[in-house]
Amino acid sequence: MNLIDVTIVNVALPSLQQNLGADPTQIEWVIAAYVLAFALGLLPFGRLGDIVGRTRMFLIGVAAFTLASAFCGLAPSIEWLIVARVLQGLAGAAMTPQVLAIAQVTFPPEEKGQAFSLFGLSAGLAAVAGPIVGGLLIGANFLDLDWRPIFLVNIPFGIFAVIAGWYLIPRTPGHPTLKNDFVGIGLFGIAMIALVFPLVEGHALGWPTWLWGLMAVGLLFAGIFIIWQRHLARIDQPQLLNFSLISNPNYLLGLLITTIFASGVPAMFMVISLLLQSGYNFSPLESGLTNTPFSVGVLAVSLFIGRLGQKYLRTRLALGAAILVVGITWLDFIIRGLGDSVDHWTFLPPLLLAGLGLGLGFSGLFQSVLAGVPARDAGAGSGALQAFQQVGGAIGVALVGQIFFTQLAAGFAAGNAPHVAFADAAAPAIVYQIISFGLVVLLVPFLKIKRPDQSPGVPAAPPVIVEA
Repeated sequence: MNLIDVTIVNVALPSLQQNLGADPTQIEWVIAAYVLAFALGLLPFGRLGDIVGRTRMFLIGVAAFTLASAFCGLAPSIEWLIVARVLQGLAGAAMTPQVLAIAQVTFPPEEKGQAFSLFGLSAGLAAVAGPIVGGLLIGANFLDLDWRPIFLVNIPFGIFAVIAGWYLIPRTPGHPTLKNDFVGIGLFGIAMIALVFPLVEGHALGWPTWLWGLMAVGLLFAGIFIIWQRHLARIDQPQLLNFSLISNPNYLLGLLITTIFASGVPAMFMVISLLLQSGYNFSPLESGLTNTPFSVGVLAVSLFIGRLGQKYLRTRLALGAAILVVGITWLDFIIRGLGDSVDHWTFLPPLLLAGLGLGLGFSGLFQSVLAGVPARDAGAGSGALQAFQQVGGAIGVALVGQIFFTQLAAGFAAGNAPHVAFADAAAPAIVYQIISFGLVVLLVPFLKIKRPDQSPGVPAAPPVIVEA
């Protein structure tokens, strides 16, 4: 449900905008609210699963995600939908970290490889299914519900998952002696919200001085968060993000690369969906099918990349980012040449190429960054990377939304036809992705791959699977 939800909403954005009378900033928040809440919840809910038991936390998360999905589907206004998306993101953060943790302690060593590869395969299948299922549900317009079934469909699956999980998933004991860093959670949350909120709202509010002040507050709280984590490390107390990682320059570079890399994809599909549906009158299904080659590329790579194991990590990351630059540059060239109509087949080669690049790049990203992290910090290190992956997605949506909707407003003000205005806005917006993935190519050579010595009795870090 979580993996499909990430991709299915993009197809519904134009329908949401029209049906609920949403403005561009509110449409950005439909994506950003989920991504940001998901990012902020990953670390604390991951630790909470360690405390109360991962199976219990997983079932609570699935139940909450199901209820939040119903809230989304029944939302009477765009404001309530954004609130529901926040709750849905938090619920997703409650269930998602438990999955790999449960698999890690449940399966014997000889079965773990197959378990993790099936998890990666489910991520690829979800990426393919999301746009198509979203288009079918909206196009069918069940009971005149328009976009609402994309959320309501989670209810029967969620109920089934809770019942099946209760009987089938082995119980994993909790560790009540562990503690959560609630002060760190608050500091990290304030910092992220204070940084992302101005990026999303800046255009609509005209960038008043107080927004810049809010961003400065965000940087201040980020500094206080680091100081607090150092204090906890000195008195040997649990930290939200281990200070040994914060003080590791190579890991910090890895966080930066992860944030930049992850900022590209969600925003790109927001722009493409609006371009095709609002600019060229594609149906949601036609839009979803047009985007499908990208997901097919991601799935194709996920089917074989696990065989490489720890080989060629930096090469895979740099090559994947370079392929993304080529594919998205090709796509940008096509968009700049659009006329009064769109041949969706022209989108197939660049999107397929970009999907192959994303699958290849992500397969090396987390492993490259975590390769130099000591085994004792592997859990915290992978959790933080996933959190910054989501923060990067929220920042990318905000920045690209600024470019896209500013250009779109200028196009309409100049009297351009809708398809011309949307194409003229989409082309410069997609340049952001080209720059971001290009930066990744330039930064990867500075990322050092170290193999930490494995301490006796300390298990190796589990493989990290990330959603595309």
